[in-house]
Amino acid sequence: MTSIYRQIGIGCERLFREILQDALRLSPEEVTWSYTVARADGRSQTLSLDGRILFDAVSDSDRRGRIAGWVDQAARRLDIDGRIRRSMSGVVFEIRQGYKSKDSKRQNADIANAATAYTKGYLPCVAILSQQIDRDIAFRYTAEKWALLTGIMGNASPHDSFYAFMKEVVGYDLARFFERNRGRLKSEVKLILESLLSADQ
Repeated sequence: MTSIYRQIGIGCERLFREILQDALRLSPEEVTWSYTVARADGRSQTLSLDGRILFDAVSDSDRRGRIAGWVDQAARRLDIDGRIRRSMSGVVFEIRQGYKSKDSKRQNADIANAATAYTKGYLPCVAILSQQIDRDIAFRYTAEKWALLTGIMGNASPHDSFYAFMKEVVGYDLARFFERNRGRLKSEVKLILESLLSADQ
């Protein structure tokens, strides 16, 4: 079950990057972000987040302005200094299906990612497709200056709801995508579970 849950999360990451490419006319390279750090043993390690929107890469001026405005407002909500806000060139994302675990190692890694993102001129944003996040974890991320979006449905702000952000800022109705494909997604998960739990396996 843990492996299936992880694979669903990976699927969400890939879907998000595909949407950014299609909706914003970006290349695979433009929607990815990674950086290299030195390890204690002298070797280097490459770390990455799940998606990126670079302002200058968005050709549509209206959409570019909408994204830049969202980043500026999100940074204001996090009480980011004005000089840092004005130097930002985009936003990077950590995508999760849900966040039930209180894994401190994972949280510490994300906090380090956020610190590096700010040094590179990006606002870090953790986006959760469901509402499965512990209140203490949510508080820690926002305290460490991560913008936080969750799977709130209905009439919600694009600064709180991932689905509102996708529809109003990126320009793609992700909630409708899941509604249209709900039957197929359920069927695929059911087939996988039946295969894994079959007595014949």
